[in-house]
Amino acid sequence: MTDLLSPLLRAAAEVVLSRLALAGHDGDADRFVEDHRSDLLDMLTRSEELRRLTRERLRIPGSQRTERDVAHLVLHSDPAVRSAGVRVAESLVKRSSNTAADRTLRRLNDRNGELKDRLRTANGRHANALADVETYREAAREATERADRLDSELAATHRRLRDPKSVTSALLALLQEEPPEPEGDSSTRDPQRPKPAPVERPPSPLESAALVAGISAEAFVKALQALIEPPAAPGTATVTVTRERDLRVAPLGGGRRIGGSCLLVEAGATRILIDAGLVPGDPSEPPADIDRALEGPIHAVVVTHAHNDHCGYVPALAERLPDLRIIATPETTQLMPAMWADSVKIMEQRRRLASGWGTRVEPLYGRAAIAGATRGCEELALGVPRRIGDLAIELFPAGHILGAAGVVVRAGDSTVVVTGDISGFRQQSVGGYAIPESARYADLLVMESTCCTEDHQDRSDLVGTLVRAVESVYAGGGRVLIPAFALGRAQELALIMRDRLPHVPVLLDGMAAEIGRSFETVTAGGHRPLSVFGDNVSRARPGDLDEFTRGVVISTSGMLTGGPAVRWAAEILPDPKNALFLSGYQDEESPGRRLLDSAKGGAPQLVLDDMGGEKKIPLRARVEMMRLSAHADKRGLLDIADEVAARQVMLVHGQAARQAEFREVLRLRGHNTTPTDPWRAR
Repeated sequence: MTDLLSPLLRAAAEVVLSRLALAGHDGDADRFVEDHRSDLLDMLTRSEELRRLTRERLRIPGSQRTERDVAHLVLHSDPAVRSAGVRVAESLVKRSSNTAADRTLRRLNDRNGELKDRLRTANGRHANALADVETYREAAREATERADRLDSELAATHRRLRDPKSVTSALLALLQEEPPEPEGDSSTRDPQRPKPAPVERPPSPLESAALVAGISAEAFVKALQALIEPPAAPGTATVTVTRERDLRVAPLGGGRRIGGSCLLVEAGATRILIDAGLVPGDPSEPPADIDRALEGPIHAVVVTHAHNDHCGYVPALAERLPDLRIIATPETTQLMPAMWADSVKIMEQRRRLASGWGTRVEPLYGRAAIAGATRGCEELALGVPRRIGDLAIELFPAGHILGAAGVVVRAGDSTVVVTGDISGFRQQSVGGYAIPESARYADLLVMESTCCTEDHQDRSDLVGTLVRAVESVYAGGGRVLIPAFALGRAQELALIMRDRLPHVPVLLDGMAAEIGRSFETVTAGGHRPLSVFGDNVSRARPGDLDEFTRGVVISTSGMLTGGPAVRWAAEILPDPKNALFLSGYQDEESPGRRLLDSAKGGAPQLVLDDMGGEKKIPLRARVEMMRLSAHADKRGLLDIADEVAARQVMLVHGQAARQAEFREVLRLRGHNTTPTDPWRAR
């Protein structure tokens, strides 16, 4: 709204400017009003002459009715009316100015709000872009590490292919591999059960090869074994196989705890280790008493399976002992290098983090040690004896995971049976254990005791519960995260999902995906090839963290100690439509255990460590334990003890309190037990 007094004041200014006294003044009436507004009003209210002359000059169009009325009031002959006219005009001008200012302020506030919205959007896009950059950087790092690992594995494989001992052991394992026996329950393995009539079978590859060579199968095997372990040169002192019951066993790690499994077995002048695993932690540690083994020669390490708590320290030993023989099933020898490479990656990450805090943490070994260990691997088929100095060993199926084996060790008339990790039930990825005749009535059974006080539900019931829970979350539009151990559990879960829920999309992430490919490679062309990927199961890609909004994610690590599972948990746990199902054992101090306790106690959030950075994650999703153990429970372990019927039983790979309870169960069952201490055959 314009100034209502403007026409009147302009006319008054023209009168004033027409006076001779102001003849040299700038004749701009509008400028004069702007500079002398209050003076003009004062002169109009006081000077009758000025009012008269102004009235004569005043020309206000009829369209400006309000301005004309205000001018008449100010030019009125009554002083009170003139003063009132001025006040009314000034009040209207002030009100008009305030309204305009309010409108301007509102426009500015609206504009400011729009700019803030645009800034928030820009900041969000910037944050998303940074997140995408970090995601792709992480993917690039993982791809580089994977490429480095594959290069190392390829180089090690190339060296093995040029090494007569390695090639011969692989050939011998392949030739000696027997077709799988039909599986049954524990009653079919009962030693008292009458044996079925033998079925005529075609010649084995080994027998066929020996026939073509014109020699016996035994002579052919002996010739190949001579390439693996060349006989002593003429004139060299040799060690004869002792016939004394002189087997000695000493647990060096993983006796009264889970982790760092290592067993020293001696007879005569021969010393071997069965397993050499890492103790999980930050940092990882070697078997507790490994220095005792290093006090003398170690002629071989026999590895029961490729989990790092059983094989993770082997490269460190191979680095110290370049000629060390590393004997395992063909599947385990092929799976171990990937597990060792993952350990190196984690140890290097921890070293960098520690360095950032000004502390020094040295990895137990590096990639060069992996190459040496891979070069020293010897494949041994199940059920085939192999001589190591004064000892003879034989591997047998142990269930648990792909390639897992128990070990029968003989020296003279003494026999020790080591179960390793063992299970009797059939899984998607592996069958159950099969105790060989050579293991029966052993002098000592060294038996794992992970679940020795537990009574597990039937395996099919546990799988059914998991499948129904996943289906429920998926039907509700949610995502399910299943943190899983990289080797065994993750692939088993993927195979279950592929078989039972083919309509549900499934992603494998992290090391779980790497090992999934290895499972396919290792079993290709065998009696039981596995297809982990295909149909609804695929490998996670960069961007899936945001774009994969419905389905199942199986990722490492199984205890949420790090890896992609932590990043997936940060995305999945805040949404009540989602779920996180833990599938395996959780250490008391692990983040997975804290998650279970927090969810049970109704805690609002969980703090997870992601390689040195804390993530505070709201807890709104469904959290449950859906344990699919790959270990024999109390009943299963009792079946094993009954089947082997050893003179004594030693418990390892378990918690001391539970072991004490289970020893009493074994005693009541008629078994003699021995403490988890050094043992000697008598």
